[in-house]
Amino acid sequence: MVKKLGVFLIIATLLVSLAGCGKTSEPTQGSDTKQTAPKLKIGMATDVGGINDESFNASAYRGLLKAKDELGAEIKVLESKQEADYDTNLATLVRGGNDLTWGIGFAMSNAIEKAAKENPDKKFGIVDFAYTTVPSNVVCVTFKEEEGSFLMGVIAAKMTKTNKVGFLGGVEIDLIKKFEYGFRAGVAAVNPKIEVLSGYAASFTDSAKGKAMANSMYDQGADVIFHASGGTGKGLFEAAQEKSTSDKKVWAIGVDSDQYKLAPENTLSSMIKSVDNAVFDVSKRLNDSDWQGGKVVTYGLKEGGVDIAPTSNKNTSQEALDAVADYKQKIISGEITVPSTKDQFDSYLLKLPA
Repeated sequence: MVKKLGVFLIIATLLVSLAGCGKTSEPTQGSDTKQTAPKLKIGMATDVGGINDESFNASAYRGLLKAKDELGAEIKVLESKQEADYDTNLATLVRGGNDLTWGIGFAMSNAIEKAAKENPDKKFGIVDFAYTTVPSNVVCVTFKEEEGSFLMGVIAAKMTKTNKVGFLGGVEIDLIKKFEYGFRAGVAAVNPKIEVLSGYAASFTDSAKGKAMANSMYDQGADVIFHASGGTGKGLFEAAQEKSTSDKKVWAIGVDSDQYKLAPENTLSSMIKSVDNAVFDVSKRLNDSDWQGGKVVTYGLKEGGVDIAPTSNKNTSQEALDAVADYKQKIISGEITVPSTKDQFDSYLLKLPA
């Protein structure tokens, strides 16, 4: 009888133990039950300029690095060597499981649109292009380049000694025309009698042609040249250094990023286009569950999207910088609306004081 009772107690103990294994334990007070949030994954495909273009690809890459540092994002960059790489690079980034894939530059607009249609469950961003109808899984980032270029025109007009300045464009498209007419407007605001020479290289990567065109403008009497030509503009800085003499100094004005280091003794300023801030801002919004898909987000002076380079005080006179500060406030307040097309520029000229 005792032996049977012992066996019974052993079986009962085993049953209670097994029953306990099926229960979910309640967390003890102070225990850490948080799950590690998955990292945001961001991919970026450059246009043919690459991340070392000293221009907007380089700026976009800085925005990506900021997302890595401040958001803990996992980033991946693929550089396009030719236009044929756009579709391939975007497809590779999508397959890599990125939460957001960037295409940098208007030249990638077709490739981004195609990728977005083929992958409706994926999110994309494009810089410098706005679709007529923006897909819901795409955010378009654009800038008021004309506003920043206006300030470059003010600097050029204040610093020229020949009353002749130049504008060097890359490909002659509406986007680059915004730079030209904004620049022309800034020059005219200071002195409408200053002559503006203008030329387009039909390329964003041909620095040799950029140098040749800059040399031609300098030979025609221009002593300040502003470029909006991507990698082509690197030739401008070479020309400025070589054309300067002890009797006559000529100047270059950069674009997109602060290009002072390309010619420290011959650079007045650069029209900063804060692609880095825009890329980070859109990425952060996604990280904060505030996706801006289906929208065009535009950054101007008021939004901090364009401005003059922080190194502008190295070679630019205080008088010119004071004038820039004055015009900047007038643009932000709406007192001045900067033209971005020829028709708008022609109307703008008619409103200037005689």
